Amino acid sequence: MSVAKLHKAVGRPSDYSGPIFDADTHIHERDFHFFKQYLPEKYHEDWLIHHAHGEYGYGVYVGKTPVMANMNEINEDGSIPPPGKLKEWLAALASGEEIKERFMPTADFYHRKERMDKLDEWNVDGSLLFIGNMVGTIGPLDQIVQEKGCEGANAVLHAYNQYMLDEWSFNADDRIYPTPMIALWDLDWAIKEAKWAIEEHGARIIVMPMGPAHDKAAADPAYDEFWKILNDNNVVLSYHVSEACFMHPVIRAFGEQPLQSRRSGQTAWQWMFTYSEIPVMMTMASFIYLNFFERFPNIRMVSVENGCEWMPRFLHKMDKMRGMARSGYWPCGQMKERPSEVFKRHCFVVAYPEDNIKRVVDEIGTADPILMGSDYPHAEGSPTPAEFVQQGCAGLTQAQLEAIMHTNGRRMLPKLTA
Repeated sequence: MSVAKLHKAVGRPSDYSGPIFDADTHIHERDFHFFKQYLPEKYHEDWLIHHAHGEYGYGVYVGKTPVMANMNEINEDGSIPPPGKLKEWLAALASGEEIKERFMPTADFYHRKERMDKLDEWNVDGSLLFIGNMVGTIGPLDQIVQEKGCEGANAVLHAYNQYMLDEWSFNADDRIYPTPMIALWDLDWAIKEAKWAIEEHGARIIVMPMGPAHDKAAADPAYDEFWKILNDNNVVLSYHVSEACFMHPVIRAFGEQPLQSRRSGQTAWQWMFTYSEIPVMMTMASFIYLNFFERFPNIRMVSVENGCEWMPRFLHKMDKMRGMARSGYWPCGQMKERPSEVFKRHCFVVAYPEDNIKRVVDEIGTADPILMGSDYPHAEGSPTPAEFVQQGCAGLTQAQLEAIMHTNGRRMLPKLTA
């Protein structure tokens, strides 16, 4: 028996040597010194994001508020765990110990030219570029918004977006697509920021916090002026794993505390119910049930770093609940088709390399919504994008493999020029 036939016989992945669309890569901020330049000084006391020693150790602070999610995960010398140490990262979370191997970040972590060279080396045709340690600040920022209002938080997001634009651009040669951050803390500001990022500077994708805003669903028609900007410019809306702030009242209702260290303070119950897949399912279902994509058919939505194994049950349950509520109240009108069909047409999900992707494909009947993501340069992903094939794609057909590794990503975010 040939090696290729043997691989298929035992369910191993076929070889893949085609182009790659990596739907989960990150900036790595060497530090946050740039905030002193980009954030107006009047906001520094309460809002400046910086590294410091404090009561809880060395890590990131928003003003005087510690970002507990990744406290003590960054060494003062700048060293980090090497990329692609998924097994070691999971073991470290389970044991409470750190990954012992350390790595000094290379230039491609920080700069566009060097990252482009890395994409050439890895045969990556396109990649989504998300924020780095900044992702951990979403929860603390939202908490300070409740206390002090959103003006400073909006200034922080714009400062980071300006840094991202200056260092990376918002569309680097139709190959790197950085993700400016926008929140609906203030609708007027969100509209202004969307016009600046999208209409003035060509952003193709934005990243937003999961969940509602001001006691309304994000898909509520009250926010349609904002969504129209995305729709008119064919922009992708992304939800990357982060602190799901709208779940904080639920956490407290169960006698637990939000905004804890992922390694030493977040309980198993919080990991299971308030982080990652359940918040993103609630968010995406809200958009679909509110007929968002009927109003804004040019918008695509992507869930990033929330895994994909939840998708079969989610699609089945959405369809079932549409039937249960057929005679109920539909705030934006009753749906005209199955929610699962709307999802498959407009939504995408980045798989974890440890997911059973073949089972997901078999259960939903298609590979079309699934994307690969290396999570480079983070430890909890694949060392290189191509290695995602060996980690997560066992048993897939060649057509399914090509779709997940490249075609689906390019269908979600086509090149502007042929």
